[in-house]
Amino acid sequence: MNLSLSVVLPNYNGRALLEAFLPCTFQALDDSGLSYEFIIVDDGSDDGSMEFIASNYPQIKVLENGANGGFSYSCNRGIYEAKNQLIFLVNSDIRLSPDYFKGQLEYFNDPKTFGVMGKILNGDGSKLEIGAKIARRRGKVLKTDRFYLPDTNSNSAPTLFLSGANALIDRQKLLELGGFDELYSPFYAEDLDLGVRAWRMGWKCYFHEQSTCFHMGSATMKSQIQKSWVKTVYFRNRMLFHAVHLEKDELFQWKAQTILFDVLPKLLIGKTWIWKSFQAFRQLESKISESRRKLNNQLQKNPDAKSLRDIEREFQLLLDSQKAVLKF
Repeated sequence: MNLSLSVVLPNYNGRALLEAFLPCTFQALDDSGLSYEFIIVDDGSDDGSMEFIASNYPQIKVLENGANGGFSYSCNRGIYEAKNQLIFLVNSDIRLSPDYFKGQLEYFNDPKTFGVMGKILNGDGSKLEIGAKIARRRGKVLKTDRFYLPDTNSNSAPTLFLSGANALIDRQKLLELGGFDELYSPFYAEDLDLGVRAWRMGWKCYFHEQSTCFHMGSATMKSQIQKSWVKTVYFRNRMLFHAVHLEKDELFQWKAQTILFDVLPKLLIGKTWIWKSFQAFRQLESKISESRRKLNNQLQKNPDAKSLRDIEREFQLLLDSQKAVLKF
């Protein structure tokens, strides 16, 4: 199969990271043997990122946002600008191994493949940060805090979602879904939502253990954004995800569980940011309805469409069929 690839890298004040890790990305691309284009979407940087790119990587196509639009918006600009069959979404703080793409293209021989991601280690390679994610429930809440590695007889495994930091995706399927849902802007849970939407369309996401990359840390975000605000966005987006994907008959129980076991306990111990999360979530009701409507329209046209419960059952069968090693 002769495939071509479009790299989409969102950037915000990541000059130091670009200087350090773009050479690794280009080496992996060159070693893959694929024809490729490289697109950077700059989200209003003021650290000289784009001057650095213009001087050192004139082959990179740059799209500049007039204002900071967040991860989903920036990625979507690149996705719709891309021309090739596969899109590789990568973050500026990811260092790829030279043979990163080896073995990944074979997945796309299956027309049901949505995408594949590799193993993410921490910066020095001493700790596994992300493996194949599984789906499990705690009451009405879908938990994604566990991941697993395939058994020793296989280096591939289904995963609930593909990390937005290193995802290789079928462009046509990605466009069919409309890219990332910008409901989740500025960041968090958009990749979970995308992966679950793909599974619900009857497609599959895979984890390829032999592909290794290293997460060097989101130093830019940590140094510029207050931790309480990050938590506010994170929990708001977890609520948004459930409001979009749960069946109508589950929503009331989920809201009650969220208020009783998440919002109120945190408020009682002084974590007032959780109330800001809840209020921000409620203010997006019309946009939540629009996301649900759009997804339901897509699913109704698809004979392979699935519910969230269907996906959970499918994952349990997959886990039962192989000797997977669970990680926490």
